[in-house]
Amino acid sequence: NQLDRLDRRRVATLTAELNGITLGQASERIDALPAMQTLPAGVSQAVSGDLENLQETASGFIFAITTGILLMYIVLVLLFKSFFHPITILAALPVSFGGAFFLLLVTGKALSMPALIGIIMLTGIAAKNSILLVDYAIIAMQRGMNKHDAIMDAAHKRARPIIMTTLAMGLGMLPIAMAFGEGTEFRSPMAIAVIGGLITSTLLSLLFIPAAFSLIDGVKTRLERVLERRFGGQHGEVKPAE
Repeated sequence: NQLDRLDRRRVATLTAELNGITLGQASERIDALPAMQTLPAGVSQAVSGDLENLQETASGFIFAITTGILLMYIVLVLLFKSFFHPITILAALPVSFGGAFFLLLVTGKALSMPALIGIIMLTGIAAKNSILLVDYAIIAMQRGMNKHDAIMDAAHKRARPIIMTTLAMGLGMLPIAMAFGEGTEFRSPMAIAVIGGLITSTLLSLLFIPAAFSLIDGVKTRLERVLERRFGGQHGEVKPAE
């Protein structure tokens, strides 16, 4: 007794209750149905409701995290006055993201909106450890220390503040991750993602970031030598006539 249309096309809406499974799992099972794989001519599938919101959330998350990383890179370039050292700092982000995804998988939490917010938070939290290491190493090198000794000294002297700030952040997120209190179950994936990223970024920053710093600084030094040989000799020194 009623014809529903979407974009001037007739539409039949099918709804279902999620019985103990996530929205992504339900979508995969629907796509795997034989009827959905052999749709008649002129019939197509259009997502709506929660699934449409999930896809919009995923695209918005990609835009937000990409924009955040680009803005962070621009700010770091202005602070360090170099295009190479910010790359070393941002190299810690994949390590933290891997820890967040791993802990979400271990705890059985879905990659929901709060979890995505936690991952976006990690872009600033994980970069903090790298900034402490790289900034101290650069200052030590400017004072005459060689690159290897500067990196080792930075890792040794910056380990304590890195661990202290990580413990403070992780312990502060622990009650939310364990869902203590009313209304914390929804925010639990956010805290779990942050804690997982903090653990991996802290444990691996003291190993991964010094290696990345040494590699990228070597590339920077070689590139500067090439540019100096190519363009440095084109302008000769002019001495005033006596």
